[in-house]
Amino acid sequence: MPYDKELAAAKKAASLAARLCQNVQKALLQSDVQSKTDKTPVTVADYGSQALVSFVLQQELSAEFSLVAEEDSKDLRKDGAQEIVERITKLVNDSLTSDGSYNVTLSTEDVLKAIDSGRSEGGSQGRHWVLDPIDGTKGFLRGDQYAIALALLDGGKVVLGVLACPNLPLTSLKDAGQHSPNNEVGCLFFAEVGGGTYMQPLDGSSAVKVQVSAVENPEEASFFESYEAAHSMHDLSNLIAQAKYGALSRGDGAIYLRFPHKGYREKIWDHAAGCIVVTEAGGVVTDAVGQPLDFSKGKHLDVDTGIIVTNQKLMPLLLNAVKESLKEKAASS
Repeated sequence: MPYDKELAAAKKAASLAARLCQNVQKALLQSDVQSKTDKTPVTVADYGSQALVSFVLQQELSAEFSLVAEEDSKDLRKDGAQEIVERITKLVNDSLTSDGSYNVTLSTEDVLKAIDSGRSEGGSQGRHWVLDPIDGTKGFLRGDQYAIALALLDGGKVVLGVLACPNLPLTSLKDAGQHSPNNEVGCLFFAEVGGGTYMQPLDGSSAVKVQVSAVENPEEASFFESYEAAHSMHDLSNLIAQAKYGALSRGDGAIYLRFPHKGYREKIWDHAAGCIVVTEAGGVVTDAVGQPLDFSKGKHLDVDTGIIVTNQKLMPLLLNAVKESLKEKAASS
C-alpha cells in the first residue's frame, strides 16, 4: 500500500497521545476536578496530545510536514501561562520516555513549536495531516468517551485515518449488557485507502478487520444520535463524533446523523479520520443531499444541512427520509 509508512507513524503518534490523555484523565478523576468548571486538565491534554502527534510524525517521516489542527500556542505564550506550559512539557517528555523510541528531552519552546506546527490551512494541493487532539471535551472531563483523531489528506482526499478511543470497549456496544462492567477498553481504528478498516486494542496487540452493519431494514437499524446524552458509557448516543464513526465501522450501530444548528460550520478534523474509517469498512458518508464530504477546501467542510453516515443499503432510504423531513420543515416555517 502506498501509505504504509505514514499509517505506521500515525498509529504510533495517536497511541502515544492516547496514553498521555489517559494519564491526565486518571489524575483528573482522582483529584475530583471534573466537578468544577476548571477546563485546565483538558487544555493540558489537548496541547500535550497535539505536541506529541506533531513531534512523532516529524520524527518518523522526513517529508515536508503540514498539519491542520485545532490548537495553537497563542494562549500559552501569555503572561501567567508558564506553569501550564511546564506541565504540558513534562507530560510530553514522560510519554516519550515511556515509549523508549526517542532519546530526547524537549524544552518548553520545542513543545510550543510542535503545537504551532498545526497552523496549516490544508487545501487541495499536496499532503496535509489533520488532527483533533481530543474530540469530546465533556466526555474527557467526566472520565467518559473521547477520541484522538488523525488523518492524512493527499490532493484534498483522505487517504488514511486513525482513531484512538481510550475508553471505548473492545467488544461491540450492542453486546454490552452481556459482559462484565470491567470489560477491556481502549480501541485503535485505522484505515488506508483501498485497504479496509481494522481495529486493535490500544496496547498494540493483534488487529481484526471490521465491517459496517449489514442491516437493510431501517426499523431494525440502531441510531447514533448527534447530541450528547448523559447516559451510561454503553449508550450509543453518548459517544462523541469520532468514536461514533469507529463504533459504526465495526457494526455497533447502523446510522449516524449529524445535523448541527444553522450557521455552524463543520471542521475537517471532526470528520476526516472517521470518514475513511467508515468508508473503508463498507459504509457511506455524505451530506444531506447525498454529496460526498469535500476535505479539499481548507479547515472547514461546507456541507449541505448535515452529515449522514450509514451502510450502502440504508443510504438511499435515509436520503429520501431526510429530504422529505427537510421539505416538511421548510413548508411549516
